[in-house]
Amino acid sequence: MAISTKLMMRQGQALVMTPQLLQAIKLLQFSNLELAAFLHDELERNPLLEAQEGDGGVDAADASQGAEPSAAEPFEGPQEGDWAQQDLAVDSATLSADLGADMSNAFEPEGPSIGERARDEAPDGAGLSATSWTGAAGGGPADGEAPNLEAYVADRQSLHEHLAGQLALACPDPRHRIIGQSIIDAIDESGYLREDLGEIAARLEADMAEAERILATIQTFDPSGVGARDLAECLAIQLKERDRYDPAMQAFVANLPLVARRDFAQLAKLCGVDDEDVADMAAELRRLEPKPGRAFGGAPIQPLVADVIVRAAADGAWHVELNADALPRVLVNHSYAAQVSAVATGPADKSFISSCLQNANWLTKSLEQRARTILRVASEIVRLQDAFLTHGVEHLRPLNLRTVADAIGMHESTVSRVTSNKYMMTPRGVFELKYFFSASIATTSGAAAHSAEAVRFRIKQMIDRETPDGILSDDAIVERLKASDIEIARRTVAKYRDSLRIPSSVDRRRAKLAQARMTTN
Repeated sequence: MAISTKLMMRQGQALVMTPQLLQAIKLLQFSNLELAAFLHDELERNPLLEAQEGDGGVDAADASQGAEPSAAEPFEGPQEGDWAQQDLAVDSATLSADLGADMSNAFEPEGPSIGERARDEAPDGAGLSATSWTGAAGGGPADGEAPNLEAYVADRQSLHEHLAGQLALACPDPRHRIIGQSIIDAIDESGYLREDLGEIAARLEADMAEAERILATIQTFDPSGVGARDLAECLAIQLKERDRYDPAMQAFVANLPLVARRDFAQLAKLCGVDDEDVADMAAELRRLEPKPGRAFGGAPIQPLVADVIVRAAADGAWHVELNADALPRVLVNHSYAAQVSAVATGPADKSFISSCLQNANWLTKSLEQRARTILRVASEIVRLQDAFLTHGVEHLRPLNLRTVADAIGMHESTVSRVTSNKYMMTPRGVFELKYFFSASIATTSGAAAHSAEAVRFRIKQMIDRETPDGILSDDAIVERLKASDIEIARRTVAKYRDSLRIPSSVDRRRAKLAQARMTTN
């Protein structure tokens, strides 16, 4: 059989990932903030796209309550008796008559009146008038724009700025200020020095002893404890400023893991004090600030905006709707596209306009499809988790992506993208859509399985009801759950307890006994 090259035609089906399809998939998994940033870039890149503005008109209710006049009703200027139309009276006789006061001992005014002096000193067009305050339309400044209220808000000083101001006073030497500023730049939002001091000194070609002295100076700055390299050093700095860093307290701070485990008996041996002194030192430690930079805040926290709102209907059902404030408002300006196409002559211009129009149409359709998909997935989640919305976390059903995907006729990957970084506002709070998906825990009787989230909530409830004499071990929790028809292993209970950041039964018993002892004392 001869080997040769030949041409063959074959017919088949294949999914081609076009750029538009990739864009639709990307839009589906975007959060609100990511989608807003993406649309901002598209609006700058595509001249045929425009953001839809909200309706700023005044309705009848606002008008009946005395709303401000709109721009369509021009301000007629100062009326008779308006203070802006009159000069300020400074004559003694006039003031005496108006105010009912004796002005015989007052100084005589020299020079022009206040109103005349203001008009003479002000530049052209900058005189005081009614329109200077109310604007030409009576609703804002003279330029017709609303005042920028953010310009009058006090700027909050950051931790780095606060430390840099103290460094300028504490270190007059420019070389020391450069080293100190590098150290301050390496301090994080909590107030800790996260970069190795030796690396900072090597980068600036400074002596290590010199860097240590400057760091010691920074550690005396406000807030107390700033510039520490670990928690023990942070607490030690604050205790030294309070003159409470004696040898016993030094040994106490050096054994913070024992403090976290509430092992007061071992701490008493290491510090050479009795149990009462150990309790006093623990109380002193609790009064300190473990994060000195917390008072200055950190990075700006982005507000959590729900994508879906769930409300109880009058007939007992649930009303699911998209949050209108979170929906993007982007329109295609077809009239502008027609005008530009009419004057376009070159093939490059026509190709550019055609590409922009195609991308704009596809983007608006993708956004509509994204909104419909989110609503379908959220509606199905509400239907399946109706017991949770009615009765609480204990009635949360086990749920996976396949169940929702099969119910609405979509692929699991699509449901996974929809539930990522999307939030639902319910009467029980705001939850991420991923929260409603949890593994199932089998029952001892073979009945319907329990949700892992519901079991985790039950474990937390059991531990919250503990008494110092009735601390539950993991085995005891397993037995109680089995009595409630929940089949669960001990290692699963330990895993759920760790996820809730609940210490072991030994540490909980030690902590409750110490708390009871302190309450008694």
